[in-house]
Amino acid sequence: MKKVIHRNSVVRVLGIGLALFFSLSANLTAQEADPGAGKSLFNTYCAACHNLDRNMTGPALRGVGDKYEREWLYEWIKNSQALIKSGDEQAVALWDQYQPAVMTAFPQLSNEDIDNIIAYTMQPKEEPKAEVAAGPAAGAGAGEQGLGNEVVLAALALVFGMLVVMLYLVNKTLRRIAEANGVEFARAEEEKRLPIWKAFVQNQFLVLVTTIFFLLGGAYFAYGYLMQIGVDQGYMPVQPIHYSHRIHAGENEIDCKYCHSSARVSKHSGIPSLNVCMNCHKSIVEVAPETATAEYSKEFYDGEIQKLYKAVGWDMNTQSYTGETQPVKWVRIHNLPDFAYFNHSQHVEVGGIECQKCHGPVEEMEVMYQYSPLTMGWCINCHRETNVKVKGNEYYEKIHEELSKKYGVEELTVAQMGGLECGKCHY
Repeated sequence: MKKVIHRNSVVRVLGIGLALFFSLSANLTAQEADPGAGKSLFNTYCAACHNLDRNMTGPALRGVGDKYEREWLYEWIKNSQALIKSGDEQAVALWDQYQPAVMTAFPQLSNEDIDNIIAYTMQPKEEPKAEVAAGPAAGAGAGEQGLGNEVVLAALALVFGMLVVMLYLVNKTLRRIAEANGVEFARAEEEKRLPIWKAFVQNQFLVLVTTIFFLLGGAYFAYGYLMQIGVDQGYMPVQPIHYSHRIHAGENEIDCKYCHSSARVSKHSGIPSLNVCMNCHKSIVEVAPETATAEYSKEFYDGEIQKLYKAVGWDMNTQSYTGETQPVKWVRIHNLPDFAYFNHSQHVEVGGIECQKCHGPVEEMEVMYQYSPLTMGWCINCHRETNVKVKGNEYYEKIHEELSKKYGVEELTVAQMGGLECGKCHY
């Protein structure tokens, strides 16, 4: 009996030791997980459908390591559908809650990758830092500087005024002394002179030159004023929903034709529908802090995204459309006269012209504005200076071959191919 008891004791000790070993191993694994690497993996594989703190297409993931067992998470992330089909209670419950959204399988993620992602989701939520001290300090400094400048200007004005008064008093005192002593001031005899306007009128040459000068100057300014009618270069209206081309086309490098898709096939570039915006903003509910500027804060951008949700009737909590929509009254920026014909598809697709050629550095514009004058002279100069891109362009192949022989050049400008004919742009 003693041997049996001894054997059982050994087995128990070994069992407890193994349990402690695996527990410590699990803890060490959790401690060795890299939240930094997990953040990168989360943004690559998870952020399209998940947010740490709010439900999106899928549930919020902060603290997910405490809600589910680690082994179960490995299986779920690598192949959620297989786990659902096996009848797993947790998997089926999640499917019932979020269907018909199907979670993408990620068999390429290793257990170590998943541990890193979980470590990132287990980090406490960072509260926004209140920059109370910095704000007033900067404001106080600016106020003190402004007050100092005003004081200096006021002091200089006071000193100048005092000097004027002193000179006046000195002059008055000297005159009194001179009069008391019987001193008379010698005054030059006043010569009779014609008034300036009479002398000017009697000089016919000056009258003629002045008249010609005013006629030419008036014609110049009148012509300049009339030529500005209908030219809205620099026009920068305030839109009902702020849209930053700097963030979208610049930092995120979104192709112009992704939003303005009709520019490929139509006369007009078109105003993107809000559904195009929602392709991304179903998941992107806030901007990254680094995108904010001194003029436009993160809170401002997040508020504009909420305007978009209100316009399309999108409920973030239920991840569904409510059906209550509101029209967005965009303000048109570029507007050619009705008698001028311009085809975007001909320039963008056939001609291969970059959008920036006419619209300027859009990728740098926080607020969109009219970059070019869009006048007739501006268009004609462009046609005279721009060579037609014919390499690999069947549209111009035949006509280029014929006209290049006629003009004796290898490259043809748009003007040489008929780009200055009135009927090309006016009809």
